[in-house]
Amino acid sequence: MLAGHSGGKPVLLARVGDEIFAVGAQCTHYSGPLADGLLVRDTVRCPWHHACFSLRTGEAIGAPALKPIACWVVERRGDTIRVMRELDASDGATPVGGVVRAPLDRAAPNAIVIVGAGAAGNAAAEMLRRQGYEGSVTLIGADPSPPYDRPNISKDYLAGSAPEDWIPLRPREFYAEHRIDLLTGTRVSAIDVAGKRVVLNGGATRTFDRLLLATGADPIVLSIPGARPPQQLPHVHYLRTLEDSRAIVAAIGHANRAVVIGASFIGLEVAASLRARGLEVHVIAPDAQPLAKVLGPELGAFIRAVHERHGVVFHLEQKPSAITKASVTLASGASIPADLVVIGVGVRPSVGLAEQAGLAMDNGVIVDEYLQTSAPDVFAAGDIARVPDFHSGNRIRVEHWVVAERQGQVAARNMLGAREPFRSVPFFWSAHFDTTISYVGHAETWDETVVSGDIGKGDASVAFRSKGTTLAVATVGRDRASLEAEVELAGKRRA
Repeated sequence: MLAGHSGGKPVLLARVGDEIFAVGAQCTHYSGPLADGLLVRDTVRCPWHHACFSLRTGEAIGAPALKPIACWVVERRGDTIRVMRELDASDGATPVGGVVRAPLDRAAPNAIVIVGAGAAGNAAAEMLRRQGYEGSVTLIGADPSPPYDRPNISKDYLAGSAPEDWIPLRPREFYAEHRIDLLTGTRVSAIDVAGKRVVLNGGATRTFDRLLLATGADPIVLSIPGARPPQQLPHVHYLRTLEDSRAIVAAIGHANRAVVIGASFIGLEVAASLRARGLEVHVIAPDAQPLAKVLGPELGAFIRAVHERHGVVFHLEQKPSAITKASVTLASGASIPADLVVIGVGVRPSVGLAEQAGLAMDNGVIVDEYLQTSAPDVFAAGDIARVPDFHSGNRIRVEHWVVAERQGQVAARNMLGAREPFRSVPFFWSAHFDTTISYVGHAETWDETVVSGDIGKGDASVAFRSKGTTLAVATVGRDRASLEAEVELAGKRRA
């Protein structure tokens, strides 16, 4: 791969065998440099967040990117290669910011309803139109905002380094233009599986031929005084929605000392964002090392050190017992002054509708490899879906943004009859000040960790292994190694 410019635009020139391709050089997700990524057959993968693009069409074929990259005509004369004009819709190319029209040659349902307008739901709605589906698409979200980039609300947006106009995944007009009936601020009160309809709060109904449940997860609410509605104090916040993030940003203007309860990924990202805003930040958690249960003790200690270098104070192996207007009291009896409290102790899958509908459950909604539930014509994706794991054969439920988007895309194609098994390797990233952790695979337990590089210097890979098999790899400062690990893990999937 070679990065350059044509007509003032950044272009990536890539050779695959004897073929030469010229495409946009920046990922359409966060503008990652594709030249630093990885070629896999006739695709290129972004080093930052593992989006994948076709070199032939520019199509975004792997989330988190939803928009295609541009393509150029390439002319080759002997040893000279020239990037000529940029392709446009008249050439049959994918217009940047548009959708891929690839009509299916199979019978399609007349009406599809998607409950949940987060990562999975939005990706599914878009994919239906990209596949050329012409029937009715209804996307129902309880959140009052149109679909937005949820990972950003605990990272750059909360830290004040990203404006709010970065947050929406698409302008609202996009949904009207592509005939996606977007209902925001709308809750579904019941699902009638036999009658193939959903009941909205207020009594209105929507009928469906196929239904996708993508209801996501809800924050775990602490039961201590001051933390649970209706006694939740005004300066106490949970973070799940854009509205929640806005409320925390507004509270920052009246705060000097913040306490974050929970050293989860969200909790620590919030801690980093509040420090970036200049607040004194204390983190309370019951663990001996933050994130060690997910990333192992080595990376857990590294992340702790990163935060401590930036002034975050940890109170580990501690639990809060109460929150007052001026402080957080620990079970040990100690008190930490606080005029802002953010609670991030995990989430639970939002499965009430699925349970009411009588779907098969097991720590989430049980789905098969095609993301179909126990009810005909009902699919599930995202945080609620418990899917077959291609490594172990067991079912897993993964609460990550990119996984949810990719499941939504596969579910959309399967609702149109594709019968495509979900085989994507799980991926997530977590940002802490100027340090980003990338993680591919899924390891709930492991019997050894294999460290390559120097974690203390922020240049390392950690493989999580069980009985000699690598289940997952976490990297810091090694974006390409993370991509290579993803490809390797995909090649080891079960038949």
